[in-house]
Amino acid sequence: MKIMVRNLSRETTEAALLALFREYGDVQYCKLVMDRATGKSKGFGFVEMPRAGEAKAAIKRLNARTIDGIKIRVKKAVQPETD
Repeated sequence: MKIMVRNLSRETTEAALLALFREYGDVQYCKLVMDRATGKSKGFGFVEMPRAGEAKAAIKRLNARTIDGIKIRVKKAVQPETD
């Protein structure tokens, strides 16, 4: 299941995000979205967990949790519709 993590501190690292989700199970993919001009985090990223049950538990427990002084938002990533 692909998960979107928003409202991350610009100081949160990809390694920290990965460690956070690994508390709930296997992580297949973890990526912060970076600003090309500055090389700094844009404050959101994506995590993919292969087991739906673990992913749902991570979403439930991490949504609205305070990380690096900021309350993050975690939800299932929605794929854009294509015609």
